[in-house]
Amino acid sequence: MKDKLIIFDTTLRDGEQSPGASMTREEKVRIARQLERMRVDVIEAGFPAASNGDFESVKAVADIIKDSTVCGLARALERDIDRAGEALKGAKSGRIHTFIATSPIHMEKKLRMSPDQVVEQAVKAVQWARKWTDNVEFSPEDAGRSDPDFLCRVLEAVIDAGAGTLNIPDTVGYNMPHQFGALIAKLRERIPNSDKAIFSVHCHNDLGLAVANSLSAVLSGARQVECTINGLGERAGNASLEEVVMAVRTRQDVFSCDTRIDTTQIVPASRLVSSVTGFVVQPNKAIVGANAFAHESGIHQDGVLKHRETYEIMRAEDVGWSANKMVMGKHSGRNAFKTRLAELGIELDSEEALNSAFARFKELADKKHEIFDEDLHALVSDEAAVLEQEHFKLVSLKVCSETGETPHATVVVAVNGVEEQAEADGGGPVDAAFKAIDSIIKSGAELQLYSVNNITSGTDAQGEVTVRLSKGGRIVNGQGSDTDIVIASAKSYLHALNKLHSKLERAHPQV
Repeated sequence: MKDKLIIFDTTLRDGEQSPGASMTREEKVRIARQLERMRVDVIEAGFPAASNGDFESVKAVADIIKDSTVCGLARALERDIDRAGEALKGAKSGRIHTFIATSPIHMEKKLRMSPDQVVEQAVKAVQWARKWTDNVEFSPEDAGRSDPDFLCRVLEAVIDAGAGTLNIPDTVGYNMPHQFGALIAKLRERIPNSDKAIFSVHCHNDLGLAVANSLSAVLSGARQVECTINGLGERAGNASLEEVVMAVRTRQDVFSCDTRIDTTQIVPASRLVSSVTGFVVQPNKAIVGANAFAHESGIHQDGVLKHRETYEIMRAEDVGWSANKMVMGKHSGRNAFKTRLAELGIELDSEEALNSAFARFKELADKKHEIFDEDLHALVSDEAAVLEQEHFKLVSLKVCSETGETPHATVVVAVNGVEEQAEADGGGPVDAAFKAIDSIIKSGAELQLYSVNNITSGTDAQGEVTVRLSKGGRIVNGQGSDTDIVIASAKSYLHALNKLHSKLERAHPQV
């Protein structure tokens, strides 16, 4: 029997800490459902003590997820742990993940605590968490730069206190694969009670080695990997779930373990996270990039046509790429629409949501001759944005842009149901539209990113627009899609402004 490799997904917690990747409660629930569908073992839903909004998000995920363990992060403080415990009350299977820094630089400069104090606090935290649940995970933050002797001391103590999972983080992405694998082996060998806990790893990608370090740790006996969809995360990101899972699955001749992940759900999960966060997946990204299974070289094409395994070590369909995409159009009925959404793993919360999405599908079908799977993903993401509380809503937009003339836009926006109209000139039609919207809303927000991507090919393709706004230290993303790129831009801008207006303040988990 192969050992089980536990997949711990932290897209909703560490992934959300990427500047601009902040998610609403509804968005977290949508992603959590997809992670559950993918059979992720543990979903770290957030940091409940960070804000009321994060508490409610973790609670919502805990209340709805049944087939995965839901985890909440907490510093080694009683108030943080209690907040996590409260948020996880409704979970069928809950876990509290508590942490404290153990590297000399963190203990001295950040915590201003002695090593003895850190050990004492770590033990107290685990004992306190055990009052809420038997499923407790402990992380010595910045373990990759910690003294191995001190790590052994801390970890032995927290195992005795009741920690069932020991997560060893390379918090700043400092380690080399051979070093990190050796550290895991050393800890397992030297800690007397190491057999009473599962060893886990959480690697950051600052030197591009997060996946390599994680796999090295697995070869040295780690049996849980903390990772994120698309490698999302702070700074350069985390270990990519899809790369870890497929490396282990593809190289069963090397690894004596395997995951329970339904790999056909990887691409849908990647698309959903990309859509929600506005972080576009680069075309050459392993597994989920648009070019991951594309071949342009004549020699490669010839080899693949003769025998796929000449140049492909995985099958595209095994990770969720669809070779036979169903094309839908204006004659497609409601049942065909509903059936295709189900086949794509897309679930809508209610009959009302389905009816609304179908109406938008019909509107799109009048503008676009053929509707592909990618269009349906975008349509449902757009629908989810509409269903969120809309303080600002686009009623109409008219733009005039011609050679030699200054672009001009006239926009009507409903503010809490009251329609207001404004006009503005701009450097282009999108700039004019944004200025007209600003003259109504007067948000004072700074535009940090404006990105356009075609959802499918062809001149009638939908454009998907992402904007990133910042105000008062908060950063939010907005998305919008339409066959008219200016309308898609206005939708995305208003989506971001709605988030700025309604979202509760968030605090970084380590502030």
